[in-house]
Amino acid sequence: MEKIYIIGHTSPDLDTVASAIAYANLKNQLTKTENYLPVIAGEVNAETDFALKKFHFEKPSILESLAQKKVILVDHNENSQSLKGREKAEIIEVLDHHKVDFSYSKPIVFKVFPLGASATIIARCYEKNNLEISKEIAGLLLSAILVDTVITKSPTCTEEDIKYIEKLAKIAQIEDWRAYGLELFKIRSSVNTKTPEEIIKGDFKDFNFKQGKIGIGQVETVDLSDFDDLKENLLKKLKEIQEKENYHSVILFITDIMKEGSLFLVAGKDLSKIEDALGEKLKNNEVYIPGIISRKKQVAPKFMEIFDK
Repeated sequence: MEKIYIIGHTSPDLDTVASAIAYANLKNQLTKTENYLPVIAGEVNAETDFALKKFHFEKPSILESLAQKKVILVDHNENSQSLKGREKAEIIEVLDHHKVDFSYSKPIVFKVFPLGASATIIARCYEKNNLEISKEIAGLLLSAILVDTVITKSPTCTEEDIKYIEKLAKIAQIEDWRAYGLELFKIRSSVNTKTPEEIIKGDFKDFNFKQGKIGIGQVETVDLSDFDDLKENLLKKLKEIQEKENYHSVILFITDIMKEGSLFLVAGKDLSKIEDALGEKLKNNEVYIPGIISRKKQVAPKFMEIFDK
């Protein structure tokens, strides 16, 4: 049997990496093979590196292209978020928790559920197949769910996510999962050694709307003031990315997980439309909006309303 590569989106985050590793492990157990390989579409970020080391996993290999390969897509289904070469790949399956924007010429297994993390779906798959989850896999999946649900504060978080957080924490022997989640976010929000581009692109997704391509990056922090001295350079880099990479707009929103609100920094061709999507006026290309913490549920849908007309 040919190798089947399990891969998440570009600019890989913890959920996309953990999902690839855990789902490959599940598939290999079910088929009693080693044919399923987790791979990534780029370098991992700080909290992903931390979680991999904490639970004793090697970083997956970086795949350069999907062309001529059999693949399972996890944690994404949109073409704009896939590694290059997707049009020449054989897609076997999709497992995701985002909105559906997908077409393919053949019938395939397509699992999309409205949950807070792809890792929750995979934990459910282990349970439904009566497979034991190891301490290491449990810890990795737990880490991913905590980050994607912002330690359960995100509006994307469901009762099922919380149920699996509690189950996985017991298996992984994490006594206080809230404290562990906060530890992950402190690592995630550390900006001392990062360039402006690394901050922007650390968790970054492209959205191809009818009126143009928009890039939206997000970084979470436990103290928004850490970014006070960085805003000018971040705005310069956003403008540079927007112009060089032919975006309509590029946005970074910095989420304060303690105060549960986000600072938006914006570079774009038509700021009035960005204001329409955000529902707030920009001042010097920035605005703070309380209550906004989710790109998937609170930000991207609003941009779709404005830019997909």
